[in-house]
Amino acid sequence: MHNFNQSKFLRYWLTVHLLFLVGMLVGCGPSGEPSLPGDISQDVGAKELFYFTWSDYVDQELLDGFETQTGIKVIVDTFSSNEELLAKVQSGATGYDVVVPSDFMVSIMAKQGLLAKLDHARVPNEQFIEPFLRDLPFDPQQEYALPYLWGTVGIGYESSVIETPPTSWNILWDARYKGRISMLNDQREVFGMALRSLGHSLNSQDPLLIEQAKQKLMAQKSLVKSYTSDSFDHLLVTGDIVLAHAWGGPIARAMQERASIKYVVPQEGGTIWTDCLVVLATSPRKAMAFQFMNYLIDTKVAQMTSERLLFASANRLVKDRVAAAVRNNPAVYPTEEVIARMEWMVDAGEAMRYYDRAWTELKVH
Repeated sequence: MHNFNQSKFLRYWLTVHLLFLVGMLVGCGPSGEPSLPGDISQDVGAKELFYFTWSDYVDQELLDGFETQTGIKVIVDTFSSNEELLAKVQSGATGYDVVVPSDFMVSIMAKQGLLAKLDHARVPNEQFIEPFLRDLPFDPQQEYALPYLWGTVGIGYESSVIETPPTSWNILWDARYKGRISMLNDQREVFGMALRSLGHSLNSQDPLLIEQAKQKLMAQKSLVKSYTSDSFDHLLVTGDIVLAHAWGGPIARAMQERASIKYVVPQEGGTIWTDCLVVLATSPRKAMAFQFMNYLIDTKVAQMTSERLLFASANRLVKDRVAAAVRNNPAVYPTEEVIARMEWMVDAGEAMRYYDRAWTELKVH
């Protein structure tokens, strides 16, 4: 009995001291202050993080700031479309930690088991996300994705040539501008625009409506100079085109170089989008990944990003802090009236085969 009590006391003493030591390690930083939500003690290996993002999103100064703050070096690789991102990850490119899919691609990747669930406690800046960017159709429970940047798809145009602001997508079929029109090199955006111009949802899964949109796009093809998602802003600035099916941010950047360039969302409405921060399920550095996500939506960092890229920030505090010229630019921060007639793109599911076939037929004919 004596020996039993002695060993029981010894186990108790060791347990209490072990819990105390664990509490010190988990709950405190080196100065005894509470540790940051991104505590990375559970991550092993070199303090490197692998970031896969859109080609124009990279800002070395921002990455250097994170390394200075945390000691974590961010190594970047880039993609130019959601399809390229998905193909790369599906092919076994498991070295990435944080990636930046657009809204509808989040749900596709989540269904395929490619994404880790958000650790909300490690991303306290999540509290600043715009209310209208929460509970969206592609991630209704906010399980996987943190909205990062957002915007609209509309028409960039040269106002010295097109003096009356376009009110309809149908101007992209105007033969007067043959060879001076560019379209995004993005099948869902191109078909979404055509479907909206016909009065349908950009998420239609009806093969007959998708075929109808294809026929309309085939009739437009001879007018199109280029299908490009990367250089339409430069083509506008140089005067090679006068109409661009475009994301607002690059048009806002083009406006800085050529004041006569304008942007409008047609009355039929179109796509509202958000690019999101997610962590891959295969990431061995999840704590560091969440710490980086939290850094990217920090109000000061997000303000710098919004002013540099001229995309709207998902951080609701940023809009009032950016320069007035950015805040009041409809290509960056659309009005509530414009937002009301926009539509979120969602996973087309089985209907993707119709889109894939129609897109191939459009591009090869």
